[in-house]
Amino acid sequence: MDRRDLESEKARIHAHLEALAQGADPAAIYAEDAVAEIAHPYGTCAGPEAIRQFYADLTRALPDAQWRPEILLAGENHPDARTKARRYSPLVGTFGHWQGTFTAPLLGIPPTGGVVHLRICEVHHLDETGRILRSWILPDLLDLMDQAGVYPLRPMAGAHGMWPGPNGGGGVKMGVGDAEGGARSMAQVLDMHTALNTHVGADVSGLTMHHWTPDFMYYAAGGIGICRGVEGFRANHQVPFRIAFPDRYSKGHFVRIADGPFALTGGRLYATHTGPFLGMETTGRAVHIDVMDFYHFDEAGLIAENWLPFDILGLAHQIGIDLLA
Repeated sequence: MDRRDLESEKARIHAHLEALAQGADPAAIYAEDAVAEIAHPYGTCAGPEAIRQFYADLTRALPDAQWRPEILLAGENHPDARTKARRYSPLVGTFGHWQGTFTAPLLGIPPTGGVVHLRICEVHHLDETGRILRSWILPDLLDLMDQAGVYPLRPMAGAHGMWPGPNGGGGVKMGVGDAEGGARSMAQVLDMHTALNTHVGADVSGLTMHHWTPDFMYYAAGGIGICRGVEGFRANHQVPFRIAFPDRYSKGHFVRIADGPFALTGGRLYATHTGPFLGMETTGRAVHIDVMDFYHFDEAGLIAENWLPFDILGLAHQIGIDLLA
């Protein structure tokens, strides 16, 4: 697909998501055979009617919502030899917030009566008619619970607060980056993944972080929180996650796209809950974890910022804990 077509895909998704936040009927935006994979408790939603429930819940809770995108990227979906699932391409990915007044309960989360910022990270693929055919959506409901004063886990190791967009701006552009630059960005991300995934054990003192700037910002989902630099990343997320899930593995990414100085990967991790995680005691259960990673590169091609949506509510549900309750 050429640049002009990718720009059209990006613009169409932008318009669709803006309309959905303003209460548009998903049946006008999603194809009849659309499927959306949405974080717990929604799961796999097949067809506009099932998808409508998710958006109806959001618009009921935030009736004056405005979608505020921070990153919007589009690209051809790079291959992943680990998966034999259908490869949807091209894809458009975005991270942003539904900003609005929280006036009615959402899945039992009590309204605050004031402004909240519900972060939502999502990936979409259009059919030939311009409607959405496939979606993957991770709303951070745990962070919303924190904003509502009903946070159910131990205090976050990282900082609380609304995720900012990329340093210096430029996260939302209707143009697309050149394919060669995107290939370099994706190669850097995948090389970094290989380094992290082939290092075994919780002792990461010998693991180099040469793909990252020394003071990179790491914006992890509610439960983990925001941290800075190698030491913050290791203390707040990397080491605790390795202790809890030492045998984690992936069956492949559903998304691998790059656009200018931005890249996005996402998939499902499989693991055994071998150690405590975020205050949830060890269960020994087999679990899966849905996750995405948005990356922002500096001029030298190093990762300066990383946003990590993560379905912690779904993980907790699999080990017998209903955090929404």
